[in-house]
Amino acid sequence: MVSFPLRVAVVGAGYWGPNLARNFRANPEWQLVAICDLDSSRAEKLADSLGGVPVVADLDELLSNPDLDAVAIATPAHTHHPIVLKALHAGKHVVVEKPLADSRERGLEMVREADERGLVLMADHTYCYTPAVMKIRELIADGMLGEILFIDSVRINLGLIQPDVDVFWDLAPHDLSIIDFIVPGGLAASTAAAQGADPLGSGKACVGYLSLPLDGGAMAHVHVNWLSPTKIRQMVVGGTKQTLVWDDLNPQQRLSIYDRGVDLMQVSKTGADRTAATVSYRLGDTWSPALPEREALAAMTTEFAASIRDGRAPRTDGRAGLRVLSVLEAASRSLALAGAPSSIDSVSLTVEHAS
Repeated sequence: MVSFPLRVAVVGAGYWGPNLARNFRANPEWQLVAICDLDSSRAEKLADSLGGVPVVADLDELLSNPDLDAVAIATPAHTHHPIVLKALHAGKHVVVEKPLADSRERGLEMVREADERGLVLMADHTYCYTPAVMKIRELIADGMLGEILFIDSVRINLGLIQPDVDVFWDLAPHDLSIIDFIVPGGLAASTAAAQGADPLGSGKACVGYLSLPLDGGAMAHVHVNWLSPTKIRQMVVGGTKQTLVWDDLNPQQRLSIYDRGVDLMQVSKTGADRTAATVSYRLGDTWSPALPEREALAAMTTEFAASIRDGRAPRTDGRAGLRVLSVLEAASRSLALAGAPSSIDSVSLTVEHAS
């Protein structure tokens, strides 16, 4: 029987760990009981900022605590696999920052382990819990945009060039997780085509373009770039009824809905089976939905607690993380093939839901 508040520890006190710790500390459904990091001084500094949370340097010691319900992992991606498996073996629910793992194979093992043990494995796809993305998901689900025709996403800025991954693995997980979240049925692309450039000679792609054909003839396109002097965070979702523009850097009007588009009608001509296309353009109004002001991580921590309490998969579960990893690996293969499309490994065919 799960009792509340749930007891959680944050593993990793570097860049993202303090944000997780602060939000777990502030959420009444959680009790933050420990900070764990190999750098004890860094962990103690974070713990002190939160009012004196206990610090544990040894992961095994932390996980041996029978009163600990869950762990939030904010460590480098290459460490996710061993830490998550240790936590699951210890019977703890887990939320892990993006990407879920540094390879699809390791992510798949993590998801299977959580399934077999009946534990929650959640991907911290933070953008999916922003008010703007939650609203986009709602509008699409309600049919406000009609059938999706295209998704165009731009995530560009100056730096930081990562030492261990290219620009696709660094920035595209955000966009891919959002697309997976807002499209009904998730990110169901069969191939990925990626073009990258390394004008600095850094040994990895610093500028990238990723194309994904979606079901029904739609197309998703993601542009990522470490070298742009301007920062842009924008996504356009075009539908048969309306088009949505999300500008994450415009707090006054993050979402704009345009009743503008192209209508194509097939009309008969003389003679059997002869048709021609008649094109018309809609030039309607533009409106902006009101959005609540709340921190995305607050919503994420609440969803994590709810999934444990209700015994259900969270909105961004391990399979969502796997779908993102599958696209990233296909993108890497495509880069090696000079941009030729590469097949995306299926998630649903290789992971069975726990009974």
